Amino acid sequence: MEIIELTPAERRVWDAFPRGEGVDFREHPDEDPAAGSSWGPERTLRAEALAALLLTGPTRDGQVAGLNVRGARITGKLVLKYADVDHAIRLRACLFERKPVLFGARLRALSLTDSVLPGLTASTLTVDLALRLACCRITGPVRLAGARIGGGFFLKKAVIGDPDTAGREGEEPPLQFNHAHIGTDVIAAGLTVHGQTRINGATVGGRINLDDARLLAPGGTALHAETLTVGTDLRAMRMQARGRVNLTGSRIPGQLNLAYASFANPGGVALRASSCTAGELWLRECPTPQGSVNLRRSTFDLLHVPPTAWPDRIRVDGLTYRTLAPHLPAEERLPALEREESGYLPYAYEQLAAAYLTVGDEAAARTVQLAKLRRHRGTLPRHGRLWGLLQDATVGYGFRPLRAALWLLALLLTGSVAYGMRPPPPLKPDEAPEFNPVFYTLDLMLPIIGFGQEQAFAPRGWAQWLSYLLIVTGWVLATTTAAGISRSLRRQ
Repeated sequence: MEIIELTPAERRVWDAFPRGEGVDFREHPDEDPAAGSSWGPERTLRAEALAALLLTGPTRDGQVAGLNVRGARITGKLVLKYADVDHAIRLRACLFERKPVLFGARLRALSLTDSVLPGLTASTLTVDLALRLACCRITGPVRLAGARIGGGFFLKKAVIGDPDTAGREGEEPPLQFNHAHIGTDVIAAGLTVHGQTRINGATVGGRINLDDARLLAPGGTALHAETLTVGTDLRAMRMQARGRVNLTGSRIPGQLNLAYASFANPGGVALRASSCTAGELWLRECPTPQGSVNLRRSTFDLLHVPPTAWPDRIRVDGLTYRTLAPHLPAEERLPALEREESGYLPYAYEQLAAAYLTVGDEAAARTVQLAKLRRHRGTLPRHGRLWGLLQDATVGYGFRPLRAALWLLALLLTGSVAYGMRPPPPLKPDEAPEFNPVFYTLDLMLPIIGFGQEQAFAPRGWAQWLSYLLIVTGWVLATTTAAGISRSLRRQ
């Protein structure tokens, strides 16, 4: 690339380049780069001059060369397509009239912090150290698909995309680093994206920080992060997502921390994290999402979800977790399971009961199991529902043994009083034992134990019908109690 004549501003940059010294064109430190359209030629650099400097510029032995410029207006298109640049590039607080083209380039380091750009084309870019776009304002798409960044990727407080086209069907995602490889962290706290943020298939060696981010794609997908792989944590505390957040198939060994975040996709899926594997999922203090939540087939060690974080429609088929926080009575957790779009799911109740058993709350686990059987009763035919209703009323499906004891005591008292007032006649007066109304009633009610009273006496009239009632009731109590005990033994 040949530059015939350098302007005075360009000459300053060329002279500072061999030593890596900075050239600051700003009139004051807080100057807004968006005002660069009024900057004169003394602050204007041609993109072709910068490209020539990076590709053929002078270097000096023993000194580290580098392009270090602040507060310049860059005209033309900075084209470094397929270039191999060994020098650090720092173009901070600059105004780019046209989007740089870095497709397939290999750079040492790139910092565009505080700059204003109409876009950035850098798919398959390789950066040995860090890529810094913090506090940038970029109106067009940032294309970093397949990029490889050895260090960190910094997007703190950047604003990307056009709010007038955010979420529009067919609109290109403003921020794309899908299938990228980031060596350490993605720091994007306070990031604002008007449109889709596409990071599906990306691999991040450290953590992703989206605290206080605003991902705005109403009616579309705000965050597309399928099969994302993170080395430690994904933090998105206080994030505002307008549109669907899709984390399907992501792998996050640490925390997926969405505490205080708000999700809004009315009429659609607000949060989809199906088939995910994460150490912890935090939805603490989140407003109720506007839209459904899908956590099907996901696995978490800790699920920190208060009841208010569940919307009216959820999908939790196959959701597995070891512990559930905060620890609340089972009665506060059960209503969420009734919002399952697929209807009754036995596994969801078993998983909730197992979580309570993990922390030693056996009473809550029994409450969940009882709720499961009651919900299951509604799916049975009429005769099955009647039998289930009888088991529930008598012994609470075996989870309320005290209730069975009260029934037995009431029946025992009824029979003892009735037969004590009118003893039944003996079948064989010469051989019959002395009549005892208490043990006679027990003989009728308990199908296994015999005291020799039932076979020796024959009640008549209303006493005979009472004996039939005691026998049938005793069998029902014994059967339902045995069923409950067997279920308890199977769980243990």
